[in-house]
Amino acid sequence: MELHKESAISCSSAAEGYLIEKMNEIKIFSPATVANVSCGFDVLGFCLDSIGDEMVIRKVEKKGIAITRIEGFDLPYATELNVAGVSALAMYETLDIDFGFEIEIYKNIKPGSGIGSSAASAVGSVFGMNELLGRPFNKTELTAFAIKGEALASKCEHADNLAPALFGGFTLVKSISPLQILEIPTPDDLYATIIHPQIEIKTSESRALLPQKVDLSDAITQWANLGSLVHALHTSDYELISDSLNDVIVEPHRSKLIPHFDNVKKAVLESGALGAGISGSGPSIFSLSKSMQTALNVKDAIENIYSETGIKFEMHVSKINTQGVKIIE
Repeated sequence: MELHKESAISCSSAAEGYLIEKMNEIKIFSPATVANVSCGFDVLGFCLDSIGDEMVIRKVEKKGIAITRIEGFDLPYATELNVAGVSALAMYETLDIDFGFEIEIYKNIKPGSGIGSSAASAVGSVFGMNELLGRPFNKTELTAFAIKGEALASKCEHADNLAPALFGGFTLVKSISPLQILEIPTPDDLYATIIHPQIEIKTSESRALLPQKVDLSDAITQWANLGSLVHALHTSDYELISDSLNDVIVEPHRSKLIPHFDNVKKAVLESGALGAGISGSGPSIFSLSKSMQTALNVKDAIENIYSETGIKFEMHVSKINTQGVKIIE
């Protein structure tokens, strides 16, 4: 993809654009995401609300990218070894500027959780830099930079977590080369329930489990489910959403790594969820429900199972975040 700077700053007014360019530091919220959404392996994802990292990005006189503070989890400070640093470098190397950036990371999403920890870092750094520069790049271009950081964590370039974090809501990655991202409408009454068992499954290891070839009948079923799910989201057809949230290709392999996955999925469906599946590469499990109350009932059902296992876990109930990454200070 050829990257270019847009001629117009996408602000509500020229004055707002001027103020952004004069800012030297901002604090942002970079959200967690759910990728794959059962039938959309590597192409479909949605954005979560209230679950995410915070990052501070600032302009400094010294050229280059420096990570100066990390809290929450033990991550490398070396720019070329940190997901946020790699995506920031990819963007920085296209710029003709005589200053640099510092990045502080306040990590709330556990690495290896399956809810877009690396994507939040990759997205946060480029979004923050773009804001301080006056928004010269659009969201698709920012995604292209962020892919370079995400590839450090997953060992391949994909954007199913990155796109919803930047665009908000549901997104579908039409292609990587050239990068093409489609925004999909979010039904108003759709909520997600997430359980994050406190075990780690690395994306690169989880991908290694997947078959390189699949039966044609399974591929046809998967295509039909993905097409139906996209249509259901456009039309707010909750019954069709429920009927489409099935993965016949990836889930049978990856679910073996997640303790009590089958019991959890059975319980949430009995509690009224529209469907459930593996969030990203796991170990988190997502479910989608119509209404907050149903999502809370699903949360209770999952807690009843996992509280008996001896495995530590976290629970999240979230409305779909249609804004994505944002400035908080």
